[in-house]
Amino acid sequence: MSMYPLELVAPMERDLTDYGFEGLTTVEEVDKALGKTEGTVLLVVNSVCGCAAAMARPGTKLALTNDKKPDTLTTVFAGVHMDATNKAREYLLPYPPSSPCIALFKDGELVHVLERHHIEGRSAEMIATNLKQAFDTYC
Repeated sequence: MSMYPLELVAPMERDLTDYGFEGLTTVEEVDKALGKTEGTVLLVVNSVCGCAAAMARPGTKLALTNDKKPDTLTTVFAGVHMDATNKAREYLLPYPPSSPCIALFKDGELVHVLERHHIEGRSAEMIATNLKQAFDTYC
């Protein structure tokens, strides 16, 4: 059950899925994507909040102009696909639940995280620069 009307969140979801992100809506999809033991996976915990719209989503897309980038792009939507989001947050432990949140996994290990407090108050360009550095290191 979604906390938000689906017609409200659909454009926010498409902001990433139209850009090549796989929308993970079930626990099984999350396990399949984040349980990979080879390669790199980027996870965006999407949100209806303003910092997701102004910073997290644009910054993530801008980061993907980098030469090095993750093998797989995924997203869950907090407050919409609850079970999938809760499962994704298990992979993000020991970090507390945060939305938005951007995480990079390499060979099944969490290697880089931007929590909401790293995203709020920073520009999309700052988010992109942070992610590009992570991509250059791990991808």
